[in-house]
Amino acid sequence: MNNKITITEMMDAAKILKQQGEKFTTLGIGPMSKPLIKAVLELAQEKDFPIMLIASRNQVDSDEFGHGYVMGWDQDRFVADVKAVEEEIGFTGLCYLCRDHGGPWQRDEERKAGLPVDEAMARCIRSYKHDMEAGFDLLHIDPTKDPEFAMGTVPFELVIDRTVEIIDELEKFRKEKGLAPVGYEAGTEETNGGLTSVDAFSSFIDTLVEKLAEKGIKAPEFVVGQTGTLTRLTENVGNFNRENAALLSANAAKHGVGVKEHNGDYLSDKILLEHPVLDITAMNVAPEFGTVETRAYLELAKVEERTVAKEKQSKMAEEMAIDAVKSERWRKWMVGDTATATVEEVLKDKELTAQITDICGHYTYETPAVKAEIEKMLKNLKEVGVDGEAYVNYQLKNSIDRYAFCFGMHGLTSKLLKALGK
Repeated sequence: MNNKITITEMMDAAKILKQQGEKFTTLGIGPMSKPLIKAVLELAQEKDFPIMLIASRNQVDSDEFGHGYVMGWDQDRFVADVKAVEEEIGFTGLCYLCRDHGGPWQRDEERKAGLPVDEAMARCIRSYKHDMEAGFDLLHIDPTKDPEFAMGTVPFELVIDRTVEIIDELEKFRKEKGLAPVGYEAGTEETNGGLTSVDAFSSFIDTLVEKLAEKGIKAPEFVVGQTGTLTRLTENVGNFNRENAALLSANAAKHGVGVKEHNGDYLSDKILLEHPVLDITAMNVAPEFGTVETRAYLELAKVEERTVAKEKQSKMAEEMAIDAVKSERWRKWMVGDTATATVEEVLKDKELTAQITDICGHYTYETPAVKAEIEKMLKNLKEVGVDGEAYVNYQLKNSIDRYAFCFGMHGLTSKLLKALGK
């Protein structure tokens, strides 16, 4: 990558700037598609801000585990494609490749299969090692999923012990292989949209930092804190709590650790503008940008319907809807009885199918039928004078820039580098 500084150095520079009175929050974006990555990097170059690309194991993973649903990426192909986009646009800024929610049972199929703990831990560690060898910059260690505790949360002490065990093994591997240093992120958001207790959060950081220090390992770059956000459908149904957010940030700062907020999708400008004031170090956003891209394709399909001869038209919208429903990935985002409906029941309900397509269209971009129809639609539109690719890029940039602007990120890369004398 074009990084002039490591993610740890970036965090050090951020602390220097904040001591000087600068206010900002940084952004992590899920790599939902190649067009999104291009839009992210172009905007980061234009507006001079650093960016973190946060890949879940479902999105990007080793071939031995079935690779990811985005572009069929394993870690090496993901890194290569990001580098190719950087070279294509002449990117010279700061882009960090990050593992989001790595850990045991973090692939959907691992959880459904209820793998034994030893196997789940071994698989996640192999995945992390592949991350490190491929050149990832930040690893989110998240051992908070466990089929044994399906009806409740994994005990606090077990989460810490597994986190330390994983980081310790990874650091030994990194040193043995002579790999570059990586940053770490620990903890997870509560999936019910509740708040992280300030006392529990503080105790988690205290104990984790102490146990890592016993192994000669520094504190993580980020600890995830829940401020009340929760993404469902295409809105944030949680209740952001600014007082809690400020206290979490203050507690993390005592250890030189930054608070990372997840589930930041669809928050209002009012709430986003408060984030730098509350000293929230970073936020992750992913599903929202997938929905933005899907809506752009569906809008283009309407244009195609009006401007291209019927016999030449693609079936993009139809194929995307069918594949989105058949993916069944919408179950994690839906609420009420809909989450348990059968595929057949959903496909008979046009309104529900449209809603699911809106939410989960991004899961279908690489299925053969949808990929072919998107290409056909874009070709048809180009022939009548409509640049569909540019339209998708425009919509994505606008959506991303709402966060970058509200977070005070414009011009931040130059400031970070200057703070370190680069």
